Amino acid sequence: MATNSEQILDHESGTASSRQVTLKCEPTTTPEYTVWWDEPENLDPANPLNWSPARKWANIITLSVISFLVPLVSAMMAPAVQEIMADLDTDSTLFATFSVSIFVLGFASGPLLLAPLSELYGRAIVYNVTNALFLLFTVLCGQATSPGSFLALRFLSGFVGVATITIGSGTIADLMPRDKRGKAVSAWAVGTILGPMIGPIVGGYVAEAAGWRWMFHVMTIVVGVVNLVAAFILRETYPQVLLERKAARLRKQTGNPNYRSRLATDETPRELFLCSIVRPSTMLLCCPIVTILCTYVAVLYGTLYLLFATYSFVFKQVYGFSTSAAGLVFIAGALGTLLGLFYMSQLSDSAVKKRVATGKPARPEDRLPLLITIPGALTFPAGLFVYGWTVEAQVHWIVPQIGTAITGFGSILIFIGIQTYLIDAFEEYAASAVGANAVLRGLAGALLPLSGLKLYDTLGWGWGNSLLGFLSLALAPVPVLFGMYGHRIRNLRGFQVKV
Repeated sequence: MATNSEQILDHESGTASSRQVTLKCEPTTTPEYTVWWDEPENLDPANPLNWSPARKWANIITLSVISFLVPLVSAMMAPAVQEIMADLDTDSTLFATFSVSIFVLGFASGPLLLAPLSELYGRAIVYNVTNALFLLFTVLCGQATSPGSFLALRFLSGFVGVATITIGSGTIADLMPRDKRGKAVSAWAVGTILGPMIGPIVGGYVAEAAGWRWMFHVMTIVVGVVNLVAAFILRETYPQVLLERKAARLRKQTGNPNYRSRLATDETPRELFLCSIVRPSTMLLCCPIVTILCTYVAVLYGTLYLLFATYSFVFKQVYGFSTSAAGLVFIAGALGTLLGLFYMSQLSDSAVKKRVATGKPARPEDRLPLLITIPGALTFPAGLFVYGWTVEAQVHWIVPQIGTAITGFGSILIFIGIQTYLIDAFEEYAASAVGANAVLRGLAGALLPLSGLKLYDTLGWGWGNSLLGFLSLALAPVPVLFGMYGHRIRNLRGFQVKV
């Protein structure tokens, strides 16, 4: 094998530059030219890691806004469920909770297809296509005339809407070096948490003022505007796709078919697709690290959605709130989440930077320091206990609201900490790792709320929420242990899986 210097035309700048290419000079084969970033690698503007901060953050903030709107649409109808049931002529208690959670069932299904597609064809095309489909299904939800059609459209909305929530982590891995990902993940992930909390506030007021269908009409306009902006801002970031495009341009320019991306494989498109399509499931079922962490996240996420689906019933029945006032009860959880986001933004990258400053390589476990895992793992169940027993005792409504704020604070610490850990631990396949996470938490978010009203009818507000609190408390050691011993666990033979 030899390395020669030759003049190569850069098709983006239109200038010729001298660069090193690798030739595989085996006697029986045709020389092959390996395509990589232009030297010096850390200055090539085609590499997303070298984009300007403004360009990087424009992409990340756009994804955050979309990731905020999608779960907002998911939860905005919670305060108006009874009005929707009356309009669609159904008294099914299953519809009451499933109309909210079936959207999240779409969240659980979408990553199995969307994450692999993003690793085959790139991030941008998946974003743009799914954004357009999400707009379409949002329009149609507002036109539904039967319970069945409404539920079907809600599922499809969730299926396509989950794209930014699933693939956004992969885009951040493409754009940000490891020691700067914490703030980026926080900015992106906060939308996924705040959306379900702000949605009912908006939905409650719009539904009371103009009817539930206008909730979807208003969101159609908002989503349409955001999609238009996103189409101009979002650009491809996946290195495999960018380098393959560069190789294709060189093959066309030179007439030489032997230019090949360094990241290319010998597998056919069909083999690549089949491998990619099963990757999230493989990681979820066969990689114990992913399985354990995703199970913990799923329990917390399902508990949150159970709360979201039942808040309106709780505060209407116990405290006599109106539809619009029932939407306002989500503000406390949103404030707690924002406080947790601020806390995370100060700590998430600091552990990584401290380790790098000592000359040691950064580790995924640096994303789970004790200052994050212990407060997050303990405040989540603590908030459930406060919320459940103060509602049971019919204490002033502000006290259970404090409980929901505490739970919101703990949830964002755990969600962002584990999500960033998965990105760092499975960097090349970050979208699939987070897709596996989205699948399991989506299933929990869709199915656990179905038992919400029956749980409270059987055990009451106090013991019902305490049961959920004890379950999350039993799993609290998970992030702590991975933060302390994850580097050893990842090196155990049974914990290593080829993806």
